[in-house]
Amino acid sequence: MQPFTYASPRSAADAVAAFDRAGDGASYIAGGTSLYDMMKLDVARPRHLIDVTAIAGLDAIETEGDTLRFGSLATMSDVARHERVLADYPVLAESLWKAASQQLRNMATVGGNLLQRTRCIYFRNGTGNPSAVGAYPCNKRQPGSGCAAIDGLDRGQAVLGQSEACTAVSPGDWPVALTALDASIELLGPQGRRVLPIGELYRLPGATPHLEFTVRPGEIITAIMVPKTAAGRQSTYHKIRDRESYAFALASAAVALDMNGARVRRAHIALGGVATRPWRADAAERLLVGQQLTPETALAAGRAALAGATPGRQNGFKIELGARTVADALMIAAERNA
Repeated sequence: MQPFTYASPRSAADAVAAFDRAGDGASYIAGGTSLYDMMKLDVARPRHLIDVTAIAGLDAIETEGDTLRFGSLATMSDVARHERVLADYPVLAESLWKAASQQLRNMATVGGNLLQRTRCIYFRNGTGNPSAVGAYPCNKRQPGSGCAAIDGLDRGQAVLGQSEACTAVSPGDWPVALTALDASIELLGPQGRRVLPIGELYRLPGATPHLEFTVRPGEIITAIMVPKTAAGRQSTYHKIRDRESYAFALASAAVALDMNGARVRRAHIALGGVATRPWRADAAERLLVGQQLTPETALAAGRAALAGATPGRQNGFKIELGARTVADALMIAAERNA
């Protein structure tokens, strides 16, 4: 265990100030369900932990007005079982229920969940010293060391958004649902408060896969905002995994539908488990506008969502699996009462 200092500020502004004073090596911690893992794996080595769980008000869930607002410290469990979310936005509730066990949902926060790091086996089982015996090169852990997954075991890797430096899949479920519903993120940092569309939160790996998020140094996520839409009622989060009990997605789809009778007025579609970031399926959404939703048009949309996918050696099955996951999600959502 590496030594670290610990602070527990009482306001978001105090947390930002504590981070600024701590300097290099500082890290915020909330539920800790991801950071503790990264510390045990020697991926994260914070020298200063700033515990934000004592900040009052950041766990609020607000459903009045034209926007859903989730405080970043609201737990996954509290959001998933909220009466309004369950009734009007099943895609959000399902993305949280299917993400983790009850014990983890009771601890993990919806803000921290946005910043999960990949579950790539080489990232999690590599080492900070790429010259060590048995080490796996990983550009996320050690920039410039290489990517063992490209010529290695890549069954769980991405087929969309990869680069020559990294093929690691984005692990989240909740971020995929938020991406489909055009959510935005409120952040507070040394330069003040700003709002960021969730589509701008995640970086493609490119040549710098160790830079995963656009959060600036010292910034803390304070809230997640989701614009209300009638499409929320006809929505679902459909997740395919190796086992039913809280495994990470091989493919998933978040879908919300705005219907005009049997025809699609607008579709919201985002993919998980197949890309290096939560993946908005714009081409599939456009294809469905004005169409009658049938199993055939749903599958055509699924195929459009995976257009341009590039398989590795062992994950080519994800392309057809992803297309059919989208198709199934569309039909599930269509059957729900608007």
